[in-house]
Amino acid sequence: MRAISAYALPRRAPLARRLAATRGHLLFERNLMVYRRTWLTIASGFFEPVFYLFSLGLGLGHFVGRVHGVSYAAYVAPALLASSAMNGAVYDGLTNVFWKLRYGRVYDAMLATPIGPTDVALGEAAWALFRGLLYSIGFLVTAAALGLVRSWWGLLALPAAAAVGFGFAGVAIGASTFIRGWQDFDIVQLVQLPMFLFSATFYPLSVYPEAVQWLVRVSPLYHAIALVRSLTLGAVGVWNLLDTAYLVALGCAGIWLARRRMAGLLLT
Repeated sequence: MRAISAYALPRRAPLARRLAATRGHLLFERNLMVYRRTWLTIASGFFEPVFYLFSLGLGLGHFVGRVHGVSYAAYVAPALLASSAMNGAVYDGLTNVFWKLRYGRVYDAMLATPIGPTDVALGEAAWALFRGLLYSIGFLVTAAALGLVRSWWGLLALPAAAAVGFGFAGVAIGASTFIRGWQDFDIVQLVQLPMFLFSATFYPLSVYPEAVQWLVRVSPLYHAIALVRSLTLGAVGVWNLLDTAYLVALGCAGIWLARRRMAGLLLT
């Protein structure tokens, strides 16, 4: 008997039943088997934020001094942790999904099985989240070893990084369905690089003009950094729930968009 995928269920079926019927874990397992022989490709993404931490946080921080009552390295470290989760999720959700969709035609073969577009979107989002989380684990251990985690609330920085990875994974997978060719990745860099530099990553929000501050507050990376930084520094408040809700809603919207786009691209 042919197995039933979530895409085959009636649209009016309860959401819990539709999610329970998804086979996204099969796609996650496939990615795990593919990368087990190229683990160095994944591990290499860990070093970029570490280099930033040593060069700017520790090196430049010697001249900057203290920011908001903590050392500059302790101020920058949680921002780089959030950025690490973002980079891992975005890289995998954009580059790999785009290649599988446009060139490898991997999903065309998958849809000949009980796997549907919903399974593809959820499976790729889970893998992109996992990759971002791997980067975050390595960076958090490094920051803790350097004494840059100032509160026991920092133990929740890892679940917070998972929320960051989920938010950016959803957005990246949704955006990958709109990319027409490799040249479009220049546009992605045009968005991602300024967001990395100006989302209160290296400077407090107060250094910007008030009009710019409102633009920064819209940035998803700003909410990610605010969430992780408040945990590692022990400045926890109700606003952290709003940051988390923002990131989760962003991820859900991206996965919903990816599911609809993939259904249109692959099933027509």
